[in-house]
Amino acid sequence: MNWLLLLPAGIAAFFIIRLLRLARPGISLEAAMTALKDGKAVLVDIREPAEWAGGVAKTAALVPFSDLHGPREQWSAFLEKHRGKQLLLYCASGSRSGLAASLLRKEGRDAINVGTLRDWNRAGWPICTPRGLR
Repeated sequence: MNWLLLLPAGIAAFFIIRLLRLARPGISLEAAMTALKDGKAVLVDIREPAEWAGGVAKTAALVPFSDLHGPREQWSAFLEKHRGKQLLLYCASGSRSGLAASLLRKEGRDAINVGTLRDWNRAGWPICTPRGLR
């Protein structure tokens, strides 16, 4: 058996499994909703602006994933404003919100992946179209 062929496959499998683990929600939607209603957390839609036109979870802050990995023009002010609050992140598939939550936790923030907009919609959380995108 050629180990040089197995090594890249093993590395790829490791990263795929890691991404799938990150994409899983970190807490239940019920627990997330309770934290939001109690004022202990803030809901964050990290999808890109073009994705918001299809609707966002009501009360969600709109802060794109690309800015988190870029200049942080929006993220810096957002993180300062919500210092001490739990950040509940969602996106379209749960992957970007999982990656963002992992990065923010490494920076000392209390950030949790809470899944997808579709999950929030199914759970009965109000969905709206952001002002300016109507």
